Amino acid sequence: MEKPQYTLEFEKPLRDLEEQLLALKSTSRRHKLDVQKEVGAIEKKIEATRQEIFANLTTWQKVQLARHPQRPYSLDYIEAIFNDFQELHGDRRMGDDHALIGGTAFFEGKAVMLLAQQKGRGTKENLRRNFGMPQPPGYRKANRLMKTAAKFKLPLISFIDTPGAYPGIKAEECHVAEAIASNLLEMSQLPVPVISIVIGEGGSGGALGIGIADRILILQFAYYSVASPEASAAILWKDRAHAPKAAEAMKISAADLCHLGVADEMIQEPFGGAHCDPQQASENVRVAISRHLKELRAFSSKALKINRYNKYREIGVVEELKESPGQNQSLDSASKAANQ
Repeated sequence: MEKPQYTLEFEKPLRDLEEQLLALKSTSRRHKLDVQKEVGAIEKKIEATRQEIFANLTTWQKVQLARHPQRPYSLDYIEAIFNDFQELHGDRRMGDDHALIGGTAFFEGKAVMLLAQQKGRGTKENLRRNFGMPQPPGYRKANRLMKTAAKFKLPLISFIDTPGAYPGIKAEECHVAEAIASNLLEMSQLPVPVISIVIGEGGSGGALGIGIADRILILQFAYYSVASPEASAAILWKDRAHAPKAAEAMKISAADLCHLGVADEMIQEPFGGAHCDPQQASENVRVAISRHLKELRAFSSKALKINRYNKYREIGVVEELKESPGQNQSLDSASKAANQ
């Protein structure tokens, strides 16, 4: 396994120890010294430090892992898990959006339809992919492929990884809210199994635009949120520096989302994150998709739609305050006082 080159702030103590180990081994080779005892001590310390760091990650640190630039992206998972992916282009209205891709593929020998948000690696590719932020043509392309999946009875599998839909003037002029809303309606009524996997960032309506599903799976260090921690901090505390506090308050980690019933399963990542072992991460995702797809294929189209409706109706908690005997009188008095 190749050591990740990009180091997050909380990983620096671990990287310092790894550099010490490499330097010690290099010195041993140059001067033909026996340093096995020293090497063993550092290796034990590295393992203890790694265990301590990743057993006590904060929600904000998990958000940082979700955004890791070496983390596997949608096309990496598609290449590892599916066969014969045939990308389909264009929304038949305006053009093509490279931030939202889709097409047919084979999973375990059977045809499926794929939708995915795709980020880029490096400046040139990120500009082409618009940093993984889809625009209206992308969502309308997704809508077209959803209808194709329904027509040919293909299960729909979507990979979510976006900071959000593109918020620029161009997107507003092309009615991005309407495009996303149309997708929500279309996905809610699809007569085929729908599985969504959050593999990195799951930001706001941009993620939800391909995320109405029978089963929502989320990788261990991914997050799914109504808004980014920075945006929430700017709204609540008028300062984006409070993003770690916002992340904790919003309960956006995989474990929190499963506990709250928003996500159906948390998929374990290799130790240190998916970027440390993309092959194992892909295998974990494949196994989860296979299990859930097998379960969903047992339902009729009608049952799928009913269950999907009930799933979203049950998310969240509503508490109704029962009126006390004197409550109405108190409210009437308060209303009269306000009118006067």
